[in-house]
Amino acid sequence: MHITCQLPILYFGTPVVIISTTNEDETFNLAPISSVFWLKWRCVIGIAASSKTAENLLKTKECVLNLPSVHEVSGVNDLALTTGKSNFSEIKRQRGYRYEKDKFGITGFSPVASLLVNSPRVKECPVQLEAVVKAVHSIGSDDNRIQGHLLNIELEILKVHVEENLLATGHTDKIDADKWKPLIMSFQHLYGLGDPVVPSKLAQIPEHLYK
Repeated sequence: MHITCQLPILYFGTPVVIISTTNEDETFNLAPISSVFWLKWRCVIGIAASSKTAENLLKTKECVLNLPSVHEVSGVNDLALTTGKSNFSEIKRQRGYRYEKDKFGITGFSPVASLLVNSPRVKECPVQLEAVVKAVHSIGSDDNRIQGHLLNIELEILKVHVEENLLATGHTDKIDADKWKPLIMSFQHLYGLGDPVVPSKLAQIPEHLYK
C-alpha cells in the first residue's frame, strides 16, 4: 500500500563525488557532493550557491571531480561536516558544520597536479575527472523559498584518470563494472554496490557506439 508523504529530502541514491577547487589564495578546497549525473563527457552537479565550492567554480571556471570508492569512505566522512568558508550560515552551524581551511590535511588525502586545470586531483580516488564550467543555471527561480540558493553547474570533462586495475581485461578505454565499487549516498547514508541483480540488456551495447 502506498501513502502520500512530505519527505524533507529526496536523496534516493547517487554516487559521491569529492570536488577539488582552487581558493583565492591558491590553496585548495575539497567538498563531497552527491547531486551529480553524466551525459556523454558533460557532467551536471547540484550545489548550494553559498558554498565555497560554488564560489570557487564561478571564479576559476574549473575543478576536478574525484570519485571515491568504498575504500575512501573514511576521508569522505572527515569532510562531511566541514566548510571552506569562515563566514558560513547559521543553518549550517546548527547542523554541526565547522570551518576547516586545510581539507587535505584533515582527511589524509594527497593532492596530485592535474594536467589541464589548476585544481589538484585526489591521489587516493580511483577515478579523477578534470573539468571546466560551461554553464550555470539557478534552480527554483519560481519558488521564493529556494530562489537564489541552489545552482546547477554544467561541466565539460577534459581529462579522465582511472586506476589501471579498474579497466576491463584487454581494454584501455573500458571500465569493468564488476571492479568499480563507487561510494553511494542514499538518504544521507553511505553504501557500496552489491552484486548485479540480473544481466543488463543495456550492457550488451558496445560502449564505443556511444561515442
